[in-house]
Amino acid sequence: MYQSITMPEFEQLWKKTPVKLVDVREADEYAHAHVEGAISMPLSGLEDTADQLDKDENYYVMCLSGARSMAACQYLASKGYKVTNVMGGISAWRGEVV
Repeated sequence: MYQSITMPEFEQLWKKTPVKLVDVREADEYAHAHVEGAISMPLSGLEDTADQLDKDENYYVMCLSGARSMAACQYLASKGYKVTNVMGGISAWRGEVV
């Protein structure tokens, strides 16, 4: 099971606390614009790259609008990872992107 967080809640958390953010959009989408510090881990290759994550850490997962991150959270949670879906994705992000 995984949790979800709204973008306003995530933005407040992001400002206060260092959190691990996984961006599951494809590499070209990530290269175009992403939240600084986000880990690029495209959903299309997640089965091959998930083992790079630490099961003792908490991860927040973001995509463009929230659908792919929800799928990624379902997969990662089923493998024992602690994940939270960031609803609204980068489309709802009001902060800076790089």
